[in-house]
Amino acid sequence: MTNPTCPETGQPMFRDTRPMTIAYKAREATFDMPGWYCAASDESMHTGDDMKVSDRALNRLKAQVEGLLEPEAVRRIRKRLRLTQKDAGRLIGGGPNAFQKYESGDVLVSHAVVSALLLLDRDPSGLAVLTQRADKKVTGGSV
Repeated sequence: MTNPTCPETGQPMFRDTRPMTIAYKAREATFDMPGWYCAASDESMHTGDDMKVSDRALNRLKAQVEGLLEPEAVRRIRKRLRLTQKDAGRLIGGGPNAFQKYESGDVLVSHAVVSALLLLDRDPSGLAVLTQRADKKVTGGSV
């Protein structure tokens, strides 16, 4: 995108990163928001990639408030279990692309997946049960 014009002042806007504060259930978080900003007014414009930054910041705040796992914790546990993202989605839940979305912060982890990850983090041997169950589903055996 070339420098857009400020709708309020008519002046060119410039790429910058500015602090933005969001709130969720009486908790606040401030993060650096990229975007196009006008030097002469408070106007700003944000691309889809810019908005991903704010969406991820909101998801992180929601995870903290709701007691869910943050992306780094999901990644740490998955790697400790030596699972690919696709295998984690297949065995633990969410589907083949779920863990990519959890670990990027694009999607909040459900309470059920959090519970499974916390149990597996404490006792990785439980992964054998999930693997056996998934293998039976693939071969058509009873679950």
